[in-house]
Amino acid sequence: MKRDFLILFAIAGWALAVPHYGSEFAVSMALTCLMYGALSSSWSLFCGSTRYLSLATAAFFGIGAYTSALLLDSMPWLAAIALGALIAAVVAAVMGATVLHLRGTYFAVLTFGMTELIRHAITYWEKQVTGTVGRVLSVVPERDTIYLTVLGLAVLAIATSIVVRRSRFGLAMAGIGADEQRAQTLGVNTRLVKIGGFAMTAAFAGAVGAAMSVRWTYIDPATVFNPFIGFQTVLIALIGGAATLWGPLIAAVVFSLLAETLRLQAPQLYLMSLGLLLILCVLYLPGGLASLRRSTFTAWGNDIRARWKAGWFKPGKAADA
Repeated sequence: MKRDFLILFAIAGWALAVPHYGSEFAVSMALTCLMYGALSSSWSLFCGSTRYLSLATAAFFGIGAYTSALLLDSMPWLAAIALGALIAAVVAAVMGATVLHLRGTYFAVLTFGMTELIRHAITYWEKQVTGTVGRVLSVVPERDTIYLTVLGLAVLAIATSIVVRRSRFGLAMAGIGADEQRAQTLGVNTRLVKIGGFAMTAAFAGAVGAAMSVRWTYIDPATVFNPFIGFQTVLIALIGGAATLWGPLIAAVVFSLLAETLRLQAPQLYLMSLGLLLILCVLYLPGGLASLRRSTFTAWGNDIRARWKAGWFKPGKAADA
């Protein structure tokens, strides 16, 4: 645990220097990395342990963003972020009590459906009550304030993951992921553990949404409840290694750089790259990028040599197959 915290403090110290020595583009890039680092790390804390595939990240992110947009005029910056996290956690607890008895595809589809339900409900409310869709943020903190806040949330998400993974609560979530019925037999209150873990990851998503909403100065449901935010968080966590501590953070940095490079210039190529990497990880690296070791490369090399000796790469072999 001490080594993990030392690594975390070293990364945080490097990130603190970016606003002072980096360009505006570098700060924007680092902010995106920190945002997805916080989202994917908190998502992995619950979903990587319990193996529940949640697609509700965009819902909690949007709830936090709208909380900040509505209340930032009347309360301090940090209070608005804390309230966004609290409301997202409460919504997650209610949602979890409803759907966490399901697993697999059913749980994933229902969490995505609830995200769309929340988005359309807010759109309907704005049209009927306010007469317009979207909000202009009149109070926008300084760039460095936003950056330090998101950095603090990313550090807090990873620190929470370090502590929780080694606690009885974290072991209970891991037990649910390994065998939920056996965990119940051993005395784990699986329902409360799942609801608590789901609410925890939602709180971080809500806080990040509240902090990031001010970057746009104008928000609407289509922007902050964008399913792409949730899907990219899941892809980053899975490709980095949802069951690992540092994998989601490493993948967040890689994919944020990839997104800025390809998404605007070649969006189709970016989406194809995401899909290809996910397929390759599922087939050849189920533990994610964080599971790469020297033994992994050695095993790949041995497999290729064995196939070569067996004649797999000869032209006639493909014809025979």
